[in-house]
Formats: sequence, structure tokens, C-alpha cells
Amino acid sequence: MAGGAIINHVGDGKHYPGKITIHVFLTCLMAATGGLLFGYDVGISGGVTSMDSFLIKFFPTVYRKEKGETSTNQYCKFDSQVLTMFTSSLYLAALIASFFASAITRVFGRKWSMFTGGTIFLVGAALNGAAMNVAMLIIGRILLGIGVGFTAQSAIIYLVEMAPASLRGMLNIGFQLMITIGILAANLINYRTAKIKGGWGWRVSLALAAVPAAVITAGSLFLPDTPNSLIERGHDDQARTILRRIRGTDDIQKEFADIKAAGEESKAVKNPWRSIGQRRYRPQLTMAVLIPFFQQLTGINVIMFYAPVLFKTVGFGSNAALMSAVITGLVNVLATFVSIFTVDRVGRRALLLQGGLQMLACQVTVGTLIAVMFGISGAGDISRAYAFTVVVFICFYVAGFAWSWGPVGLLVVSESFPLVIRSAGLSITVSVSMLFTFAVAQAFLALLCSLKFALFYFFGGWVLIMTGFVVFFLPETKGVPLEEMVVVWKAHWFWGRFISDEDAHLGGTSEIGDGKKAAAPTLQL
Repeated sequence: MAGGAIINHVGDGKHYPGKITIHVFLTCLMAATGGLLFGYDVGISGGVTSMDSFLIKFFPTVYRKEKGETSTNQYCKFDSQVLTMFTSSLYLAALIASFFASAITRVFGRKWSMFTGGTIFLVGAALNGAAMNVAMLIIGRILLGIGVGFTAQSAIIYLVEMAPASLRGMLNIGFQLMITIGILAANLINYRTAKIKGGWGWRVSLALAAVPAAVITAGSLFLPDTPNSLIERGHDDQARTILRRIRGTDDIQKEFADIKAAGEESKAVKNPWRSIGQRRYRPQLTMAVLIPFFQQLTGINVIMFYAPVLFKTVGFGSNAALMSAVITGLVNVLATFVSIFTVDRVGRRALLLQGGLQMLACQVTVGTLIAVMFGISGAGDISRAYAFTVVVFICFYVAGFAWSWGPVGLLVVSESFPLVIRSAGLSITVSVSMLFTFAVAQAFLALLCSLKFALFYFFGGWVLIMTGFVVFFLPETKGVPLEEMVVVWKAHWFWGRFISDEDAHLGGTSEIGDGKKAAAPTLQL
């Protein structure tokens, strides 16, 4: 079977001296906390929408439908466009904000974009915690979305630029790890606040979003900017100092020279948005659009958004549903560590392919289990043991995502862009991700009502498509310096046709084998 070129030694033509230092570890850890904002919100929004007190105050129609109509189709209990607008309004705001974040990130640096995002998120958390009506609730969500748009775009760039090539995967996945920790923390908080007497526990859940926002806001003030950003903005001496500190060696001339060359090229480009449409950037632009598109169509965010609601649908009570969401959140965190410790050893493709096959099997199994119990009508009761079986397979599905498409998809995109289009490219990635997060979140409850159990087959079909995409079109990027990445695309059996020899030479000087395109090999796991 023809497939994407697996290039294991692209970076062998150029290695930069250096090691993992405590400085680079701590700065990357702080930048990665930007993921807490998104993760906490994903977990908290699904939990509060399963709390009776929250539904009574803001969405009484949904509450009456759930409680009063005992014969209601199990698939359609929670179908409310106003309710889903509460969840998904954040992602439209993040989509728009990420485009503005691109300019701030490029002109003022990565750290100030993170600071801006954290500050706006703080205001949104305060509004949500004090919300008195739906309008106030959604305005707060929009501010949260703006904060997520800024922090996600800038934190990802920061991580990929600070990390040494040999450990870029591990350090970059720190952002995804923080997302999973945010989700787990939110699930635990929801489980406790749902038990608060007086019906105000949801306020605590929403207001506590200020905690991760305060961490990234305060922490960003102490972060140095990346050498790439400093050179791009004309601060060469400061960039040289930072590079020595984060690499733990004075032998930085080779890496500094390559970053400097990339910076000069970037400074010569006044409009990166126009440049990114050029033919030679077709591979990176394609990945910037398709990878986040595929990520959302795995169905993972609907599982995380609506886990308590979904578990209610398959037979758990309110508190038991929240506890089941805590379990899936814990699986999400633990499985992410698998990718942290393996991505720089086995590579990106192997994890994406294995995870894709695992998710596909679980989607088909969960859909079938729900079909057997509820059928087309959606009527029926489910035993605790049967519901537990559904949760087990959902956990296997979450694990498959957490060590593959969750962290690795974002990693592959972030490390593919040259400096000249990196800020614009990551803005596109974040925007596409938020657009389809919004679309899937907005449509999920309606799709569950109309497609019923086949919704899981729908997502499974997309997992099959994206796994095939990895086989044919995604080269291995493990261990390749950022300034050399164009050589990977030039060597690929398909993408090489878009990149001229001159462009490949400008992007990197090392060769692959005898300089010819790598042949399309068979599928390897």
C-alpha cells in the first residue's frame, strides 16, 4: 500500500548542541498552563449543564423536558439550541480572537499575547460566576473565548520555539497535558459543587475558571520571550543570551545562525497572511486546516463537553454521571503521559495510526451497545452493568485520543511552520479548531436526537478517513530542527511537487539520503 514517507533521519545532517535545562523546563511548564484555560472550560461547561439548579435558573424548558416527560426519547432529552449556544459561544469568540492574536504575537512577542489572553479570561470568569441571566452568561463565555484564542495561539508557538528538537514532542505535549488536567479538575469540582445545598454550586464551578487564568496571567510576566521572536523583532543580543540559557551551552552559533536566517526572511515579509497562500507552503497550510478539522470530528470534545449528559442518557443518575465524567477525565490525563514518554521515541505517525484504530473500534462498539439497548425509538431502560460497559469503552476511546490525535495532531502542525508564517499558520490552526469545536458542540445534541446511536458510527467514519490521511499524506517529523522541516516536505512523495529545490535549500541544508524524494512505503505501526 502506498503511503506517507517515513523519514527517520532527516535531522541527521544537522544537530544543535544542547540539553534539557531546568530553565527551559520551567518556562515551557509555565507556558503550557495556557492549556488549563481551555481544559477547565471544556470540563466545567458539561458539568454545570447537568446540574438541576443551573438548568432551572437559565434553561427551565430543558429542565422540565428532562424531569417532567418521563417517556421522552432518551436521545432527545437535552436537545436545546439555547443550551448548546451557552457551551459553544466560547469557541466562535476564540476563532475570531486568534486572528488578532497573530498580529500581537508577531509584533509584541509571545508572552504578551499570553498575558492579554489570561487577563480577558479572568474578566469572563468573573461575569460567569456572577451571571444573573442568559445574556450575562453568554457574554462571559465570549470573553472566555477571546482569552482562549490568545493563549492557545501564543502558548503553542512559545513551546515549539523554546524546546530543543530532540525533546520538542515531549515539551510541546505539555500544553495538551494541561488541557487534560484542566478537564479533570473541572470534573472533580463539578462533582463536589453539585452537592452544595442552596443550588449555587454552579457559580463556584464557573468562577473558579479565574484560577488557571490568574496562573497564566501572572506567570507570563516572568517568562522570557523566545529567541525566534526576539530575532524577528530585532533583539539579537537578547536572543543569543536566552538561547545560551535554554540550551545550557555556549555552543549555540549553528542554531543561532539558522534562527537568524529565518528571522531575516520573516522580517522581509510584511504580510504573512498573503505569504501563507503561496504554493511552497501548501503542505503546511493543508495540515493547518485538516488536522484540527479531523481532531474535532473524532468526537472527543462532545464526549468531554457532554459526558455527564451522555452518561445520564445511558442510565446513570446526576451524581453518578458526574463521577463517570471524573473517571474519563482521569483516563485522559494518564493516557497523555503515554504520548509524552513515547512521541520522541516511536514518532508521530505511529501514535496517530494506533490511536486512530483504537478510537474507531471503540466508536463502533459504543454505538452498537447503545443501539442494542435503545434501538431507533430511544425508549428503554438500561442496567447499571450495561451502562458501566459503555463507560469502559468510552474510557478506551478517550485513552486512544489522549495519546494520539489529542497531543500529536497539534504537535505536528505547530512544528511544521517556518518562522515567516508561524504566527499566521497557528492562528489558522486555532481558528479551524474552534470553528469545528463550535459546529460540533452546537450540533451534537440535535445530531444525537436525529441520528441516535448512528452518531457514534458517524464519528467512527471520520476516524477511518483521518487514519487513511496519516497513512498517505503525513511524513514523520520526529527530531527534525524547525529550520530544517522544509526538507521533510520536499522529500515526501506527494508534497514534494509543491516545493522547488531552491525553496528546500533556503529552508534547510541537510539532505535525505541521496537528495531524492523518499518513496511511499507501506503502512508501518
